[in-house]
Amino acid sequence: MEVTEPELQFVFEARVEISDTAHIGRGDDEELRFTPIVGGTVNGPRLSGTIVPGGGDWSVRRGGTTQLEARYLLRADDGALIDILNRGYHRRADHTDSTLISPYYRTSPVFQTDHPDHRWLAEHQFIGYARRDADVVCIRFYLVL
Repeated sequence: MEVTEPELQFVFEARVEISDTAHIGRGDDEELRFTPIVGGTVNGPRLSGTIVPGGGDWSVRRGGTTQLEARYLLRADDGALIDILNRGYHRRADHTDSTLISPYYRTSPVFQTDHPDHRWLAEHQFIGYARRDADVVCIRFYLVL
């Protein structure tokens, strides 16, 4: 049996509104931080809705790489709630200059819902391509075919 190369299909973009990041600490070689999620929007060909305030993003920065783990709720336009656990990595372009942003900002989201119209989210693999835009994190979600 031949294995085919995966394809990606764009399904929606989330514009996640965030608040000020809090430094929690950890040690000399890494920094643990928490960023509250305070709202946002979801728009795309397969899903539209809002981001429910109250989630958050825990991140651990080691050198020029940050490991991310965000958990929050999406409310679809039809009222369905969808839980998302979004893990990933962000790398700075230059480890010595924290103002430079690398194009590498990828996530691996997992969705949970029992709503029949959105069950497809809980039954497939996705990848997220993210970028920072002021107080919003924009994540374009792709279904892996």
